[in-house]
Amino acid sequence: MLYYKMKKNFIFCGISLFLLLYVQPILAQEIKQEPEPPQMPEPSPQPDPIKSPKSEPIPAPFPEETESEKIKLLTEENSKLKENSNLEIQITELNNLIKNLHEIIMEQIKVIMNLVSKLKMVMFDKYSQITNF
Repeated sequence: MLYYKMKKNFIFCGISLFLLLYVQPILAQEIKQEPEPPQMPEPSPQPDPIKSPKSEPIPAPFPEETESEKIKLLTEENSKLKENSNLEIQITELNNLIKNLHEIIMEQIKVIMNLVSKLKMVMFDKYSQITNF
């Protein structure tokens, strides 16, 4: 029985050794293989071109009006623009007035502050005279 076990172990070790020596080069060959180049992709169909939207014609500014009505509307718009320019002139004049008033107020504040400081000095002098007696 010992002989049978020894023979069995010997055969098993021999087969294992054979497989290790034989399988190792096979695995090494599989690992060393170079990758295949990628396959050429199949040509895809070209997409349909995007169609540009159809542009609508620009409507006339005064549709279906006579020449006299067009002139009348244009003169009204012109008078409105003139009024706006007059308003702009008035706005600039008012801004200048505000600026002048601001300068006047600042000067008045300076004068008042000067008067307050003088009053403070006078009060301090009188207080010091009272305490000296």
